[in-house]
Amino acid sequence: MKVLVTVLVLLVLAAAGGAAYVYSGALDVSADTPHSEAMTRLLTLARERAIAVRTKGMEVPKLDDPERIAAGASEYAEMCAGCHLAPGMEDNELRPGLYPKPPELAQDNPHATLADAKDDAARQFWIIKHGIKMSSMPAWGTTHDDETLWNIVAFVRKLPELTPEQYAAMTVDSESTHEAAGHGDAAHDDDHDEPAPAADNDHAAHHHHH
Repeated sequence: MKVLVTVLVLLVLAAAGGAAYVYSGALDVSADTPHSEAMTRLLTLARERAIAVRTKGMEVPKLDDPERIAAGASEYAEMCAGCHLAPGMEDNELRPGLYPKPPELAQDNPHATLADAKDDAARQFWIIKHGIKMSSMPAWGTTHDDETLWNIVAFVRKLPELTPEQYAAMTVDSESTHEAAGHGDAAHDDDHDEPAPAADNDHAAHHHHH
């Protein structure tokens, strides 16, 4: 009984100390100041456990289908490349100011997180669909259906194998599609001989803050 009381007292004191620390404003929430190693480990563990629990038993579709991969290419170019880059794409003005910094999916091995490729695919899908709190990763499931999101997963898993030329060939239509969406009147105005202006890369990067 005495041990239990001691533990409860320690927990109360720890909670009170944490509350006082937060209320004092000493906790630095700025994006240009990294977490301590201990905090990084704690948040990483919390994130991975939360995702693992929520993806347990998730049914993963066939992801090596060329049509699915091709469909995911244009979605990736429009929604993801601004933050996660692509083969041959250099860093931009957006990424250095993000914390945590988004991984470069063309360079990082998307299978390195988990040994089981099926679990890894489920993890990628969950992150794309639901996003991550207190990060730059949005929940794309609020605006896109599951089929579209699985297409993106399929393409992301193919991405590290692509050369800049292959990536450009697979996403050649995405820029014109995005341009037409943003400049519909100009694209369909027969009275104008001038071609519609090219898509603004900076605007695209910020629009797809991913």
